[in-house]
Amino acid sequence: MDKIENKICQNCKKEFTIESDDFNFYEKIKVPPPTFCPECRLIRRLIWRNERILNRKTCRLCKANILSMYSKDSKINEYCQDCWWSDKWDPAEYGQDYNFQKTFFEQFKDLSEKVPYMALQIRNSIDVPYANFVADSKNVYMSFSTVEGSENVMHSKNIDGSKDIIDCFDLSKSNNCYEVIKGDKNYNSSFIFDCRNCIDSRFLFDCVNCQDCFMCSGLRNKNFYFRNKKYSKEEYQKIIKQINFGSNNLTEEFKKEFLGMKESSIRKFADATNCFNFSGNDIKNSKNAIFSFSSYDQENVKYIFRSLSIKDSMDSVNAAHVELLYEFMAGGGNGGQNLKFIFAAIPGLMNVEYAHYSGFSSNLFGCIGLRNKQYCILNKQYTKEQYEELVPKIIKHMNDMPYIDSKGRVYKYGEFFPSELSPFAYNETIAQEYFPLTKEQAIEQGYKWKDKEERNYNIDVHTNDIPDDIKDVSDDITSKIIECAHKNCNHQCTEAFKVIEAEYQFYKRMNLPISRLCPNCRHYERLSQRNPLKLWHRNCMKEGCNNEFETSYAPDRPEIIYCEKCYQQEVY
Repeated sequence: MDKIENKICQNCKKEFTIESDDFNFYEKIKVPPPTFCPECRLIRRLIWRNERILNRKTCRLCKANILSMYSKDSKINEYCQDCWWSDKWDPAEYGQDYNFQKTFFEQFKDLSEKVPYMALQIRNSIDVPYANFVADSKNVYMSFSTVEGSENVMHSKNIDGSKDIIDCFDLSKSNNCYEVIKGDKNYNSSFIFDCRNCIDSRFLFDCVNCQDCFMCSGLRNKNFYFRNKKYSKEEYQKIIKQINFGSNNLTEEFKKEFLGMKESSIRKFADATNCFNFSGNDIKNSKNAIFSFSSYDQENVKYIFRSLSIKDSMDSVNAAHVELLYEFMAGGGNGGQNLKFIFAAIPGLMNVEYAHYSGFSSNLFGCIGLRNKQYCILNKQYTKEQYEELVPKIIKHMNDMPYIDSKGRVYKYGEFFPSELSPFAYNETIAQEYFPLTKEQAIEQGYKWKDKEERNYNIDVHTNDIPDDIKDVSDDITSKIIECAHKNCNHQCTEAFKVIEAEYQFYKRMNLPISRLCPNCRHYERLSQRNPLKLWHRNCMKEGCNNEFETSYAPDRPEIIYCEKCYQQEVY
């Protein structure tokens, strides 16, 4: 008989359901059922990831000036990349005995304030001094979650295997793109949203295999379309040649038109390509993927966000090339498996629980920064027999003496790291991007908050003084401090910004105006166009259709939402 249980989340106090398949998974990996609901579990993981709030600090080992994701008052002992990966220090030297008189999480916190952490999480990459969470990439500037061999990426997030990219979000296997959101295999295009295999185009929404198109939506296998109307090649080129795309004023008009076009376009209930038995949004090449967002190449997974090439996993974020995960936050690679309660995994991990920044290791419990180790607890080496005898005792101790946070939330074995132990304030993390709170709300819920620091920049150029046309902008703009047009908004606005030389040359080559917003404000503008990480049960809006589905489009939104069948009939 299938086992289904309704529980009350100990955090938000709302009811959530644990399905029979969930119980089977928990039994398989030997963890108790969760006491937090799926959304609260997700937020709890996101609170451990600060991508874009970087601080000027000093490496604790070589004393070099560095950028760090940790604030100036953080207790984290941080090293630059070269020092952290070097053999100048040994994480095992910080090993400590397990103390059955203190909670596990208190002991882990003590260890985390001793063992050096990476100031920025960068792996196997070159020329990325101003970026974070980058792997296997080259020449990345002020971009985050950039992986899979990306190159020449600026002011972007979630970029996989792409080259020459500026101001993009959720983009894979694309080249020469600007202001692209949710794209795959696009080339030489700008201001396109939810498009695949599109070339030499601008302002497209939900288009596939299109070339030389402007301000269009819902096209398939088309070329030379202008505002959804077909033209000859010569006619199209003549129209396009008359438009000055380098004008900021004209671009802003086009952006408003584009927004209206998107809102009136018919939407499929979920953006899913080559998927079977799924729910969520922005997924591809997936099978048995439930409540999955911004992920691809996955199988038998549930509650997944921004992950690729994973299987047999639940509750994972930013995971890649790993399997059998639970409560996993960032990292992976090299076929890692059976990983539970992990933050920032380095490749090559197997059979590990409650670890930070560890890799190429197996059978670890409560460890930080270890490489090429096995049978360690709190960074202390044990024999196989000692390890296998002690771990069950620690798990029992975690249940008998749980950690209780300031809000009375109980953390036994089976819970991810307590939010209040995160070295980041809520508004420094990506939790604020997807589940925004005010300062008052964050403090009420027991989270830390970081007040905005006064910057007092000496502004060289006010936004109104930037020439409208990129052709009229002088080359010395790259030496100027430019005022952000938003200034004092709630989007982590930096108030001022600079345009670097490579960025300026890209704008000139692509005939694009210089943005009047700082990179953070631009990021939040793109973020606002993404659907939330939530699902609602709705009916198809096509008249006469009775199909029902789970969708990330809330019922009060203005878009027209169709089921798969009705949508396909509309666009093909």
